[in-house]
Amino acid sequence: MNGRSTGRPEILWPLFGSLTGLKGIGPKTAQTLEQAGLGRSRDLLFTLPQGGIDRRLRGSIQDVSLPATVTVAVKVERHRPPAAKGKPHIVTVSDSQASFQIIFFHAPADWPARALPLGSRRIVSGKVELYDGVGRMAHPDYILPEDDVLNLPAFEPVYPLVAGVTQKTMGKAVRGALALAPELPEWIDAGLMARDGIPSWREALREGHAPNEAADLSPDAPARKRLAYDELFAHQLTLALARATARRARGRETRGDGRLRQRVLESLPYRPTAAQLRAVAEIEADLASGRRMNRLLQGDVGAGKTLVALLALLVVVEAGGQGALMAPTGILAQQHYDGLKPLADAAGVTVELLTGRDKGGERAAKLAALAEGRTDILVGTHALFQKDVEFRDLRLAVVDEQHRFGVAQRMELGAKGELADVLVMTATPIPRSLALAQYGDMDLSVLDEKPPGRKPVTTLLVSTERLDEVVGSLGRAIAEGRQAYWVCPLVEESDTSDLTAAEERFRQLREVFGAKVGLVHGRLPPAEKDAAMQAFAEGRTALLVATTVIEVGVNVPNASIMVIERAETFGLAQLHQLRGRVGRGSAASTCILLYEAPLGETARRRLTLLRESEDGFRIAEEDLAIRGAGDVIGTAQSGLPRFRIADLERQAGLMETAQRDARKLLHDDPRLESPRGQAARLLLWLMEQDRAIRLISVG
Repeated sequence: MNGRSTGRPEILWPLFGSLTGLKGIGPKTAQTLEQAGLGRSRDLLFTLPQGGIDRRLRGSIQDVSLPATVTVAVKVERHRPPAAKGKPHIVTVSDSQASFQIIFFHAPADWPARALPLGSRRIVSGKVELYDGVGRMAHPDYILPEDDVLNLPAFEPVYPLVAGVTQKTMGKAVRGALALAPELPEWIDAGLMARDGIPSWREALREGHAPNEAADLSPDAPARKRLAYDELFAHQLTLALARATARRARGRETRGDGRLRQRVLESLPYRPTAAQLRAVAEIEADLASGRRMNRLLQGDVGAGKTLVALLALLVVVEAGGQGALMAPTGILAQQHYDGLKPLADAAGVTVELLTGRDKGGERAAKLAALAEGRTDILVGTHALFQKDVEFRDLRLAVVDEQHRFGVAQRMELGAKGELADVLVMTATPIPRSLALAQYGDMDLSVLDEKPPGRKPVTTLLVSTERLDEVVGSLGRAIAEGRQAYWVCPLVEESDTSDLTAAEERFRQLREVFGAKVGLVHGRLPPAEKDAAMQAFAEGRTALLVATTVIEVGVNVPNASIMVIERAETFGLAQLHQLRGRVGRGSAASTCILLYEAPLGETARRRLTLLRESEDGFRIAEEDLAIRGAGDVIGTAQSGLPRFRIADLERQAGLMETAQRDARKLLHDDPRLESPRGQAARLLLWLMEQDRAIRLISVG
């Protein structure tokens, strides 16, 4: 596709055309680059060097510690052609202080003598290594006449390469692309540019591709920081436009009188935390604003999201409307229902549960009650969004475990209620930079304290060599009437092998404890999975062997032991989620991290942090530092954008600045019509944020 289609502004056309127009790039190289996702000049411009080679001229190879790449002026002293087939051609040369050898393997017979005539002076640059105390440079990268030294870059950029493309070709292609880069109007706030000494876009590209020293390759180098900021700003502008569009959608002013919430709070044996009360106040303000709410409620394991969700739902019930709470699985929906029911009863409010298992007359009766407004709050799975589910007046939809829904689904969610507000909840503590990358279109409420009564969990690191001891102590705990989970390892990214591990462990534990052991994994039919969970929740089984199916949800207060086998194969956030399944009742709880010795450095760091901290947000920040952004939320289903230049782990502050700046720009210039707004439109085209461009034209 050429640069002209799709309505893209003319000034950007050269950056989106084919590479065959670039100097020195033929059809074959262009095709190789295209297959590697570098098919346009724009792609080359945003592929910055990943390293550099110091090619500054040295006096002698003795001036550097070898092995190293060295550039020196030499005199050619002697040629020794290959003594036999397969042997090298050796050229002895001397610099100002030392003599060394230049080696050529399989070179055409007369080539070394032509490149390095006897007695001549040349500049050579290449890697020198020591062999038996003698320096050797095999196949120099450069051999130049002495007066050509200025044509050698002092610091040569090294690009990430694709098969079939050399550094030389890549360098040539990039230079061709840079020649096409136009001067573009400035989309970054002038004050910010002056304060941070930010170069212009074109200047940043030029500097980014021509580093002078290693420091120029760091994410903090001004050129790289500028180009990273452009990516983050375009992304945040897209999210801010989605947010503005959602907010422009007319909402309804929903104000409750507080009477139902008061009854619930009076029935609680404890006071809600300040964080819970703050989140409820933020939600209440959103509901009353007359704009569509689009808020994310982020709380660590056991931070009390369910109570916040109920109080939010009661605001709309007080105002005469209905609410819905949607969970990702039937088990979780059931659990939310079980948790909400006694509190709703205390308030005199009707709560109903609807899942895909409701059939025939029972389902019809539930739907009728809902349509007539006799059901105040409906809890369920995605079955809530089927065609025949009609509310009399849906005002608020609460979605649990948000990371299973991308931005697109969020934008479609409010459709059930004419103007329903949406509150999404996640128990996955996400570092702030990732939360902004993934949920920048939403307003954020964070529950960062634990309600009273949550017991700390003792975390132990135990080597798998002591497996028998662990089984023995489990036996004693079960005899005392306690319950335990045993989570099996993530053998690899495959259900089947995880399943084998779980079934194998189940068989072994069954031999020890008999029928007291249950098994649950992702491949079980839903009814069997529910039955196994139910048996454990009711205490009919004492030990539940599971794959990570149980990571989210599942509340069994009597379960006070969590064994995680091969804990070193799990991510930190996942271990933290699993540990959160215990410590919910009155008994002191323990989490045993079984690891296979010896532990690698990274695994040791992860498991030690888990033993020392129960703060999900601290753990998530550390997880991000150890594993990188994509892995923390699992890129495949996270909707997390992939950035070419920006580094979310190391540039979290830049993401916050980009979000503030994007929201401010849209606040001051909602249609992006000012000179800076027009420049920002160019940036969106440049970054291929087509969705954002559609949102402007709609808005």
